[in-house]
Amino acid sequence: MAVDPLIELRDVNKHFGTLHVLQDINLTVGRGEVVVVIGPSGSGKSTLCRAINRLETIESGTILIDGQPLPAEGKELARLRAEVGMVFQSFNLFAHKTVLANVSLAQMKVRGRKRDEADKRSRELLERVGLADQAPKYPAQLSGGQQQRVAIARALAMNPKALLFDEPTSALDPEMINEVLEVMQQLASEGMTMVVVTHEMGFARSAANSVVFMADGRIIENRTPEEFFTAPESARAQDFLSKILKH
Repeated sequence: MAVDPLIELRDVNKHFGTLHVLQDINLTVGRGEVVVVIGPSGSGKSTLCRAINRLETIESGTILIDGQPLPAEGKELARLRAEVGMVFQSFNLFAHKTVLANVSLAQMKVRGRKRDEADKRSRELLERVGLADQAPKYPAQLSGGQQQRVAIARALAMNPKALLFDEPTSALDPEMINEVLEVMQQLASEGMTMVVVTHEMGFARSAANSVVFMADGRIIENRTPEEFFTAPESARAQDFLSKILKH
């Protein structure tokens, strides 16, 4: 059990029509932990990730962030989304704003920072993700890997308590995946609390404190990477691993 829980899901359920996408989900993410969520398509991974900052609502159960239940809407919800940043599969950058403005915008709107203060922080973070020289450009002028690193900088700019990554590399060309994973690996090593839905098993192995394996809306296994990858307990996980690790 995590010593200091930052994110807690208790008996969480969610349906899409007749499909029971989250079934009695219980999960605790400790402060500073990296939890990687893997599993076949349609297993509920992304829905789980999106429920944590209320991009998806749940029907029953409780989700706590730092001991507080998720707010329903309004200012409190905006504040929560600043505390729990999200990085999506598609980069969701504003096309008509420069890279610098993309990273600064929410800092001014939600955190109330002055522009020069926000821009200073943005430049530091762009430097951190290896894009200091791209600040004046527009998203369309960047590669997908660069855009995703801008999106990570934007999430970090809010000083979040945790970051959620929903398949952050699945829209990228293979040669760009590593530049994004390296930034994520760096964040993990610095103690950022992260929940990462991904197909990148190398990242799961090297960066995760625990690997959550989902299938059919349930958490089937939640173990250390070492235990999970060397000796998965369930037939579902064995089958999943045998298919992906062959390639």
